[in-house]
Amino acid sequence: MKINKENIPVAMEGPGTIMRIQDNFGGMTICFNEVPKGTDFGPLLNGLQNNSCHCPHWGYVMSGKMLVTYDDGTEEVLSGGDMYYLPNGHTAIVQEDIKILEFSPSKEFNEVITHVGKKMAELGG
Repeated sequence: MKINKENIPVAMEGPGTIMRIQDNFGGMTICFNEVPKGTDFGPLLNGLQNNSCHCPHWGYVMSGKMLVTYDDGTEEVLSGGDMYYLPNGHTAIVQEDIKILEFSPSKEFNEVITHVGKKMAELGG
């Protein structure tokens, strides 16, 4: 089973943003995201438990930088070349335009992305 990045459906596109999402790829959801500096995921997660993402993610940062904050208050910066695991209970702010490839369990990912879609509609985005 394989897929070319260009064949992953575009789920969202905007200034500096392209989010490609392939659901249920072997039980995981694949995302290839390009997100601009200054993007704060916090407001989109408001209303979820602890106002944070409850979906774990495994990924690779191709370029850019992102500050991740965990529910326990710890923080770490993900930078180009980093492979990562984000357990449930996190949020993030993009510090430099970022390109990431990410894998997430489809069930939890769909719960979070459905919530994010509703928040974007509420916030007018």
